Amino acid sequence: MFSYPVRIALIAALGGFLFGFETAVISGAEKTIMDLWKLSPFWLGFTVASSLIGTVLGSLVVGVPARIYGRKKVLIAIALLYVVSAIGCASISAWLLFVLFRFMAGVAVGASSVVGPMYISEISPAQLRGRLAGSFQLNIVGGIFIAYLTNFLFVGMGDDSWRWMLGIMVVPAALFAILLRTIPESPRWLILNNREEEAVPVMQKLQEPDVPGAIRAIRESVKTHQENLFQVRYAKPILYAVLLAMFNQLSGINAILYYAPRIFELAGFSKAEAYLQPVYIGAANLLFTLLAMTVIDKFGRKTLLLIGSLGMILFLGLTAYAFRDPAHLGGNVLIYLIGYIAFFAFSQGAVIWVFISEIFPNSVRSQGGALGSFTHWIMAAIISWTFPIIVAGSEMGGFYSFVFYSGMMLLQLLFIWKVMPETKGRSLEEIQKELGIE
Repeated sequence: MFSYPVRIALIAALGGFLFGFETAVISGAEKTIMDLWKLSPFWLGFTVASSLIGTVLGSLVVGVPARIYGRKKVLIAIALLYVVSAIGCASISAWLLFVLFRFMAGVAVGASSVVGPMYISEISPAQLRGRLAGSFQLNIVGGIFIAYLTNFLFVGMGDDSWRWMLGIMVVPAALFAILLRTIPESPRWLILNNREEEAVPVMQKLQEPDVPGAIRAIRESVKTHQENLFQVRYAKPILYAVLLAMFNQLSGINAILYYAPRIFELAGFSKAEAYLQPVYIGAANLLFTLLAMTVIDKFGRKTLLLIGSLGMILFLGLTAYAFRDPAHLGGNVLIYLIGYIAFFAFSQGAVIWVFISEIFPNSVRSQGGALGSFTHWIMAAIISWTFPIIVAGSEMGGFYSFVFYSGMMLLQLLFIWKVMPETKGRSLEEIQKELGIE
């Protein structure tokens, strides 16, 4: 039987599953969609990217309603957005409406990436927070894997197979909406909104050993609940969150997840083989994220990032070396990319949402989470849009891209080693004090 904090954290983390599924599922449907609506490459790119545009917007604006209306209500609204977008994408026949529903799904993804980790970090005991907040990332990679798998299973179902690929998301989305009604509001949000009497029983169920002391610490950690994030006193957490989010995408992760079949075709695989490779990538992603979740509170966030940086530098470098001679790539590319995915999942993939959710003080956590997620998705858009242009523009495009990603991971290694603080085993208020934010 799961403890109460674990149970409600896992329910909130289901938003990550939908996040991952929505991110990856379009990879199986995009060719059919292009033929159905006779889209040019430009408009196909726009159709695929419409979700990413919504993601940027969702991550940017969700901090305000999360602060005003509470984490729980916003999570329920996100679940309903997922339900409506899944039904819409699978059922409509007009291209413009499809783009609209894709955009709506993107808004839900962006909002999920902020509010899910925020809620989990606020209800988790310090000794479990890394693993529980990291369960959001585990659900993301689980969603990616299931999306690749269902795409593979539905691909033979005829002309409407793409509708099944996109529509199946309504099942986990509806389950998410139902289960969210059983979780409490974040006790930190309740206290910051002068609803202390509602927070006390929740904190007791969350196994808080000193409820009065915890309430005092939360109240002392904020001078006003509606502070502006962009102040000199918050320069450190802003710097850490923005740089970590930038490096997350400068590793090339979205280029590899979105364009894996194209990469494998460039490497000489047949189309059928190239279509199956994402399943292997997704499985490695899931396995090593799960491994990271078992050790993140023991080894710490910083140690995982250092190990991951070294591994990604190596395997991205090997991939670049393989692409140096496009005529003789061979099957080693699959091994190199699985190695890369393993180290990414063990480090950046597992740490980013945990770290961003815990580095900001109570008074600006919703704004800080929105900033980190917004940075992440802006960089995702840039990487995702530039990769096919670079690859199409030169025979050496693959080589140039992976050299760049490897170089960025070298810079990340220096940032993690010299600048980034460790946060494991500390309460959110202790982290605030150690950063010198009074």
